[in-house]
Formats: sequence, C-alpha cells, structure tokens
Amino acid sequence: MTLSLGLFLLLQLAVRAGAELVAPQNVTLITLNTNYTLSWDWHQSPGESHAVNFTVQYIGKYKLQSKKIKNWSTVCEKTSRKSCDLTPRELHYYCIYMLRVQANANGRHSDWVEKEFCPEKHAVLGPPTKVHLAPAGNDLDIFISDPLTSTNKSMKDKMSELYYYILYWEKSADTQIRTLSTSANLVTLPNLKSWTWYCVKVQSRFENKSSSFTLPHCMETKGNTPWWQIFLYFGGSVAALLLLYSCFLCYKTIKATFYPSNQLPPHLKKYLCQFPESDIPHRLTLDPESELSDKVTVCAKPTSLGIYNSPLETPLVPPSGLDSERRHTHQDSSSSGDSGVYFMGGGK
Repeated sequence: MTLSLGLFLLLQLAVRAGAELVAPQNVTLITLNTNYTLSWDWHQSPGESHAVNFTVQYIGKYKLQSKKIKNWSTVCEKTSRKSCDLTPRELHYYCIYMLRVQANANGRHSDWVEKEFCPEKHAVLGPPTKVHLAPAGNDLDIFISDPLTSTNKSMKDKMSELYYYILYWEKSADTQIRTLSTSANLVTLPNLKSWTWYCVKVQSRFENKSSSFTLPHCMETKGNTPWWQIFLYFGGSVAALLLLYSCFLCYKTIKATFYPSNQLPPHLKKYLCQFPESDIPHRLTLDPESELSDKVTVCAKPTSLGIYNSPLETPLVPPSGLDSERRHTHQDSSSSGDSGVYFMGGGK
C-alpha cells in the first residue's frame, strides 16, 4: 500500500513538472488580403534555462465535428521564431479554420493554444495598389489598380463585389469634401473648375470590410487658356528671340575682331611653332629706305648676234688689228669729203 502511494506521488510530480512549461500567449493574426501570419508571445519562467521552440498546426473547423481521427496539418515545426507564415498554404478565402500553437522545451510540451480564423471574415482588406490622376479638360480621370493577392492577382478574383470609395476636394482650405463610389478602375470626376487643384484619395470596400485610404494625390485641371496667358507666352517668345539674335551679333563681332578669317593654314602654323628658325618662306617686309627711293634701273634687252658657231660657244670677237683698221678707214673717208674713193688698207 505504501509502495503504491509512492508511485502515485511520483506520477503526479512528473505530470506537474511536464505542465510547468508556459503556453504561448497573445496569439494573434497579422493579415493583408491573402497574406496571413500567426504570431504570439512567450514568457520564460525563472527556472527555465532550455531553448524553446514552437509548433503550429491548422485544420478545417468542419473536420472537428467528424468522429474520424483529426489530422492536423503542420505549418511550422520546432521553430525558434515567435511567428509562422501561413500564406504558402493558400487557405480558402471563405473557409473557417482552427489554428493552434504549442511550446516545446527539452522534451516537454505546453498546452495547445487554439484560434479560429476565417480569411473572408478576419483578413484585412488592403487599399488600391496604385492611384493615378490625369487631366481630362475641365475634369480629372482617376486610374485605380486593384489590391493584389499573395500571387499578384486581383482581389476581385476573391471578392467579385469589391468596389471603391473616393473622396475628392479642392486643394484650397475650407472646401467641401465630395464622395463617389464605383467598381470601375477608370473614373472621371465631373463638374470641376478649370485651372484648379484637386486632391483625391481612395478606399477599397467589400460588404462590411473597408481598407485604409491611399495617400492624397493632387493635380490641376485644365481649360481654355486666358488671353493674358497667351500674351505672356507670346511676349516671352519674342524676348527670347531678340536675346538670341543679340548674342549672335556679339559673337560675330568678337570673332571678326579677335579671330580674323584670313589666317595661315593650320599645318603652316604648326610648322612655324615647331621650327621658328626654318627656311620656310616668310612674308617680305619692305625696307623703309627703298620705299623712299625713286631711282629705277632699267636693263636693256641684250642684242643677239646673227651668227653662232655653236649654241654652247660664246660669240666670236673680231681680231684687234681688223678692228683698228676699220676705224682708220672710216676716219679717212670722213675727212676726204665727196671724193667717193675709199682705200682699204695700205697699197702701192
């Protein structure tokens, strides 16, 4: 009897020791469209020194009502993190699931903590992925991109009745905010003022769910151009043309003054720079004394002889005796008067 009592006490102590592991707390879901993450807190007891890991499982709630064996699907097993991503499991958007998490340490297990989850009911709906404005005359066109699933598909594939709630107002202070609801991705805001800034923000809605608003997007509307603006544009264009023409005239004047067009060719300039003492022809400069002199020397054209012995030989010079004899004869004839008789040489 005493032995049985001792065994019973030991079993109670073992069960109590196994139940000392604290269960996860504050189990919550972080969701956006079809992205789901289960998170929790866990506070280690003062005497706990072993590393703790966690296990997360899920099952369809309707299966819990069956008398068959419940097969829970494990998502995260023995993870040291305090969160588990359920997105890759692609849970059906309109089904109800039971999620549970357990702490494990040194072969001991905490109690399971369960949480019910239905994506259609509990998942947060995200705002439009993108909002773009474009002027359309006096109006504004709004291009709205659908919120996306985890696989980058439109949330309208999950929620066919998804629509958008639009707020728009003039950018100036103390203006009335106007609203518009639409399921279209292209919307035109009507009855706007010309040349006025408007701001727009958009919210996604589905039944009793609504997303946060997008950041405000602002743009100015267009319209007919006023006459003063046309005159301003014309005057500015004329002033710009006059300025350009004045700059062109200044450029031509400076170029003609400091960079005349009649210059040496580049190859001559380069040669002169490299060899300033070379024999290249230079421009001749007149001597001041030669400019003042009026003496001119004229050279007569040399007379050519009628007889050449050879084109390479010099002309023959008559003998000195014959030349003197001819001069003597010429002198005698001039002194003889009109006798008409001339003597050649000395004779008997």
